[in-house]
Amino acid sequence: MASKRAFEIAFVGLKPGLHEFGYELDDKFFAEKGVTDVSNIKANVKLVLEKNTGFMRLTFEVGGNADVNCDRCGNPLTMDLWDEFRMLVKLVDTPDEMNEQEEDPDVFYISRTESHLDVSDWLYEFVLLSVPMQRMCGEDEKGNSKCNKEVLEKLKQMEARNAENNSNNLWKGLDKFKNN
Repeated sequence: MASKRAFEIAFVGLKPGLHEFGYELDDKFFAEKGVTDVSNIKANVKLVLEKNTGFMRLTFEVGGNADVNCDRCGNPLTMDLWDEFRMLVKLVDTPDEMNEQEEDPDVFYISRTESHLDVSDWLYEFVLLSVPMQRMCGEDEKGNSKCNKEVLEKLKQMEARNAENNSNNLWKGLDKFKNN
């Protein structure tokens, strides 16, 4: 991460209206925050800040890609990142109290005396939320899975063995009632 200040927006000096900010995030930014299951992240985030009297609307547009492992076979995959997130930042006298009471995660309160808004935590969160939940190898043009064939075969064997063990255990206690 270049410096912590790179993610602070001095909103006091901004005129009311729309303001754009761009961020290019890589593995170094995420390593400092503790990400383990995503690597080789190249995320571009466009932040549009709409400043109004007493509040700001923030729109985060996430793009880029990241390397992950397939949930089924463990093959490395490159996934596209894309999503859009919105936040409403309100200026109040008691931000800690208001943040505790607020149930909407898209609303955040800061003190009227604040002059800077740190967006690093939101950048981190929104980029990771842009990574698809299901990470699977795709299918080829014939509709067959691109997953590692050896791993899929081993999974089928383990599933069959597990089903066989469960079926025997399921009815095991009923044998004593057979002759009654």
